[in-house]
Amino acid sequence: MSSVSRRSLLTGIGALGVGAVGVGGLVAADAAGSAAPTAPAPQIVPFRGQRQAGIVTQQQDRLTFAAFDVVTRNRSELVELLRTWTAAAESMTRGQQVPGGASQLQAPPADTGEAAGLKPGNLTVTIGFGPSLFDDRFGLAAKRPALLRPLPKLPPEDLDPHYTGGDLCVQACADDPQVTFHVIRNLARLGAGTVVLRWMQLGFGRTASTSSAQATQRNLMGFKDGTRNLRAEQAELIDQHVWVGAETDQPWLRGGSYLVARRIRMFIETWDRDYLGDQQNVFGRYKGSGAPLTGVSEFDTPDFAARDAEGGLVIPEDAHVRLAAPEHNNGTRLLRRGYSFTDGIDPTGNLLGGLFFIAFMRSPEQFISVQRKLGESDALNEYIQHIGGGLFACPPGVGAGQHWGQSLFA
Repeated sequence: MSSVSRRSLLTGIGALGVGAVGVGGLVAADAAGSAAPTAPAPQIVPFRGQRQAGIVTQQQDRLTFAAFDVVTRNRSELVELLRTWTAAAESMTRGQQVPGGASQLQAPPADTGEAAGLKPGNLTVTIGFGPSLFDDRFGLAAKRPALLRPLPKLPPEDLDPHYTGGDLCVQACADDPQVTFHVIRNLARLGAGTVVLRWMQLGFGRTASTSSAQATQRNLMGFKDGTRNLRAEQAELIDQHVWVGAETDQPWLRGGSYLVARRIRMFIETWDRDYLGDQQNVFGRYKGSGAPLTGVSEFDTPDFAARDAEGGLVIPEDAHVRLAAPEHNNGTRLLRRGYSFTDGIDPTGNLLGGLFFIAFMRSPEQFISVQRKLGESDALNEYIQHIGGGLFACPPGVGAGQHWGQSLFA
């Protein structure tokens, strides 16, 4: 069925339910053989290291993502802010409050306080620099990587400028949404007068797995998402597809990565009226098991050449899994770290939500090439639209005594 005829059959208003998942505790046997509670996990991801945390780190359940515009034109003020942000982020990842003089009764407290008493929840805070930061307000034009330029128009998109771009981005991920919000709130407060929030996105329900220890989650369309995603344990593939190497023209970025964020709306009411067989053909997977239409288990390798008894392809030509597959993109792969999102309803009363896509890669061309193919003929395009996002260069990790962006501003 064509996309036009399929859509013409879908009418009415749908509803979406979101379930909650409980997490049980762990027990261990003591010397007498009886069960005893284990010591609680510290829930701390090291902030400093060769790479920034929050990229290959096992993906957490919640996200607060923010893009900032720099409003000062003073280079020293921006560097000082990055130094302050680094200290604050490191403190928060340890489950501590933002450092400062909170005891002064006649001054605002150093920390806003809403995360006091909460565990850090495996918090990671990752920073990136957008193309617009290199417009030479701060003498950085010569340090802009050649690949760091605004993304070309990539259908299906209708980007809202209020949710697109930014000089800086901060990705805060944790297993507690209040912890991630606390990060962005406090960084924005610390940056007053130097930066302003351009846009922000809250995310729930991770739509990828970055470790083989994690089960594959489902997106708001009810399908398992990111089954063939890169995993941290695949070190050789991660080096090949995620980390910027000696090929870059900017030494400060070596060991870092590029981040592409895309705010993708799902037309949920329309999707909810599509019949199951067509939904499965759109993705090229079974909705229940997540297996490819040519397999029985989720992680079975899709057989893109398989045909049915009538000679047709079992996995349709326009199926998402076919068009996004490395086999059909010259081996191109991305490390995905996306989340579901919802922002209430639109003016017509329809649900406004979808996928906040995040992916890390060695070159933005990886995303551009795959998205161009998807934009041309992906059956999923009937039910989605890209409405915001940005491209950012994420520097390598922060060493002892260093701050974010130190090598860039050196």
